[in-house]
Amino acid sequence: MRQNTKLTAVAAATAALALGLTACGSSSDPASSGQGDEATASKPLVIGASPTPHADILNFVKTELAAKEGLKLEVKEFTDYVLPNTATQQGQIDGNFFQHKPYLDDFNQKNKTDIVPVVNVHLEPLGLYSKKHQALSDLKAGQTVAVPNDTTNEGRALHLLADNGLITLKEGVGTDAKLSDISDAKGLEFKELEAATLPRALNDVDAAVINGNYAIEADLEPSKDALALEKGEGNPYANFLAVKRGNEKDARIQKLAKLLNSPEVQKYIEDTYKGSVIPAFGTPQA
Repeated sequence: MRQNTKLTAVAAATAALALGLTACGSSSDPASSGQGDEATASKPLVIGASPTPHADILNFVKTELAAKEGLKLEVKEFTDYVLPNTATQQGQIDGNFFQHKPYLDDFNQKNKTDIVPVVNVHLEPLGLYSKKHQALSDLKAGQTVAVPNDTTNEGRALHLLADNGLITLKEGVGTDAKLSDISDAKGLEFKELEAATLPRALNDVDAAVINGNYAIEADLEPSKDALALEKGEGNPYANFLAVKRGNEKDARIQKLAKLLNSPEVQKYIEDTYKGSVIPAFGTPQA
């Protein structure tokens, strides 16, 4: 009988404690209690990134700057443009650093995800490369140009080709241009490939439009090797730190955003990439 009374008392106390936690917010919810905030702040911040230059920049922050801000930073590398957003949406990582706004807008719309940019960091100029030709004028009718097959980067590639007189796009075509929007291909043939595979395809095509990070990974130097290169001024393709909506105010994210826009990171980008990657700090486009 005494044992039953003891168990009943314990159960009542447990229920009361649970009710109290429900009313006040559990400690696992950082937005609901100071203890939760402290617990979250002490956890490592895991950010997914493309290897170059994104992970390189993050690792510079990790080794040179993070400790001074009390930030524990972990960098998880991804080699594609889908998994970093999927992992961020599902909470497997805290955020990512690999993409620009047109790509994110398209991804969110197609995948019903809810990822938002936090702070711009840099621009990787998209370039046209070739192992067979030395100048734009060498590209002739009947030759093949490879372009990224994802919506936003393909549109970006086609605008680069149009800006350099290699093709003509239909009037009014926006950033989501596709091959069917070419009004005059001037005899060129096009091959759509996954962005990450484009450097490896250079031996099989006459030229390829390659994202800056993949060009660098392939030991191409955009500022010297590209037959044509995007201009940085007014470019909407700045790469940024991104998180699932609602996590923008996480103290760890705010610390990382501050560090990614610091003078030290600006110097690191300028000294390391020498124009192949350009600092593009500030607030992302709405």
